[in-house]
Amino acid sequence: MQNPADHILKGVLATLGATFLFATQDAITKHLAQNMSVAQIVFIRFVFFALFAVVYATRRGGVRMALITHCGALQWARGLLIVAEIGIFALALRHLGVAETHVLFACFPLMVTALSVPLLGETVGWRRWSAVSVGFVGTVLILDPGAGVFKPEALIALLAALLFALYNLVTRKTGRMDRLETSLLYFGVVGLLASAVTAPFFWEPLETGEIGWLAVLTITGICGHLLLIKSLQWAPAVVLQPFNYFLLVWAIGVGYVVYGEVLSARDFFGVSVVVASGLFIAFRERRVFRRTP
Repeated sequence: MQNPADHILKGVLATLGATFLFATQDAITKHLAQNMSVAQIVFIRFVFFALFAVVYATRRGGVRMALITHCGALQWARGLLIVAEIGIFALALRHLGVAETHVLFACFPLMVTALSVPLLGETVGWRRWSAVSVGFVGTVLILDPGAGVFKPEALIALLAALLFALYNLVTRKTGRMDRLETSLLYFGVVGLLASAVTAPFFWEPLETGEIGWLAVLTITGICGHLLLIKSLQWAPAVVLQPFNYFLLVWAIGVGYVVYGEVLSARDFFGVSVVVASGLFIAFRERRVFRRTP
């Protein structure tokens, strides 16, 4: 019998692998977004992700069973939120660097904590509220509005972070009522239907090079989600939460290697404050989780 510690290690390694693939995916998205419409990129991503979700559901009891949901409206809202988030994030990548976008996006766990009170009725103690406040200061440092170099495009990345925070909150709620296969299937199907509404208005003929990069984009996305699913099967989410911040580390590295992006010392300090606040919140939530009967 395998040691539980081995399962946790496998979960951590799978999370690190998934975050690396997602950072790679964002670098590819930035390349494609320079010439392709965002709506077209999002639609093609969801075509393949919906196929992946159908295959996964088929192997886990069948599509008909996976379609049974106890919170249909929330699943649809969740799907619409993630389509909007992916599209706006891709738009941010068109105007900002990969590293710069992720540095701003890193504040979404703080938004999740702040919004969980009015939207989910959760209780947040003074320690976590303090961490949210400190993280907000870190975000302001990154934006640097007083230096006269503030980029309005940075607000696009912050809007993507807000939408992803809302998506996470809805996912928390659906996760209590529906199976993973159900949430995955609605994610893919609703995303496909929603993106199909706008894609025809922005469709352009694909070049050979773009087709190749789109293939890599879909493969990295599917493999990343498979690794995330496996990681949650091996280790609890509260244990893996801090390791999700490696997405930021990979994004900074990929941005430097592929696009020559270099963050300023102020950006590094600001993101360190944001990440430290997020890690503290994750630590506090883990303690609350352990105390919950």
